[in-house]
Amino acid sequence: MQHTSDISQNKALLWLMAIACGLCAGANYYCQPLIHSIQADFGVPEAQAALTVTFAQVSYALGLLFIVPLGDVVNKTKFIPLLMFLAGIGLLLCGFAINLPMLWIGTVMTGLFSVAAQVLIPLATMAVKPEKIGEVVGFLMSGLLVGILLSTSLAGLLSNLFHWKVIYLLSAVFMFFTAYLLKGRLPYVMRFQLNYAQIFNSMRHLLFEEKRLILRALVGACAFASMSTLFSTMALLLSSPPFHLKDFMIGIVSLIGVFGALSTSYAGKLADRGYTLVLTWAGCGLLLISWTSFFFAKVSLMFYVIGFGLINWGLALIHTSNQNIIFNLRPDAKSRLNAIYMTLYFAGAASGSAIGIFAWRHGGWVMTCSAGLALTLLAALFALIDRMYFHQKKQLV
Repeated sequence: MQHTSDISQNKALLWLMAIACGLCAGANYYCQPLIHSIQADFGVPEAQAALTVTFAQVSYALGLLFIVPLGDVVNKTKFIPLLMFLAGIGLLLCGFAINLPMLWIGTVMTGLFSVAAQVLIPLATMAVKPEKIGEVVGFLMSGLLVGILLSTSLAGLLSNLFHWKVIYLLSAVFMFFTAYLLKGRLPYVMRFQLNYAQIFNSMRHLLFEEKRLILRALVGACAFASMSTLFSTMALLLSSPPFHLKDFMIGIVSLIGVFGALSTSYAGKLADRGYTLVLTWAGCGLLLISWTSFFFAKVSLMFYVIGFGLINWGLALIHTSNQNIIFNLRPDAKSRLNAIYMTLYFAGAASGSAIGIFAWRHGGWVMTCSAGLALTLLAALFALIDRMYFHQKKQLV
């Protein structure tokens, strides 16, 4: 166990933490490209198999709301490996599932406890110098986003080569191993004497007292909703004429988003220098350009590839600047701030998915793009309100 006050120079530990973030985040996305295989294997209707995705999202949201806030009052050094170990057990249940209910139990368990990544990130901000927070958060976010992007591609590849359960079993092994490595390497940071009821009472106060937390959460939620509109419909677009892509090829095309995810480390350094507003506007601009490109996706696959790269880049910039701002609001409540922010963030994702499916059914790809564009403009509106509020607050001070 480390007791150092700054881990920003410990590259081995930061890489290990980034890998842990990627494993935890990616674990909730394995089921998305596997629905057809799950349906065929268990002999259930596709609608029932598709509920696996819903269970993954809902359980992760519950973990964000009820487990992540505990990060402020427990020993994170022991808590994070414990959460990862429990998530690993959930993955094993999925890998050895003999029926759909057993897969659902494993999925819920994985979703609940894979929020370890959202306890790990606040821990990192407490173990570095204030001027390094953005850089470190950006680096860990790169790991998290790359994990999400790789998860669907790897799940599809291993399903095609072997069996759909292989990704769960391999992931469980890596989860256990990473948790073991982290156990003796995470730094010990200060915790606060609060009980569970007091945690939620303090979160209620944070909601009312920290206006910037809500505004930034709404910016992030709308931006992520915009991207989720794409996520929920991209398979429908790319598998239909004129593309006719297979599941695995859809995952390969989507890997272009990795380049956007890798930009978060540099974006974090800019955020540390005070460029959070510039990053936010740049992110919103990239989202607007990406949806403009998506409008022409049926003309050429290249427009889709360009748009997908830009939307990932834009969301990474917005998310990195948001987290840099909220972690500096209340240094004594970082896990609670992150719990509120990430709960609203993933609520935006769930809403965006529903909006995307609705738009596709009622107006095809053009209506889907219009919905994504509208959500991006809404994110920009909240960013403008945040800018006005922040400017007004600075003048009062």
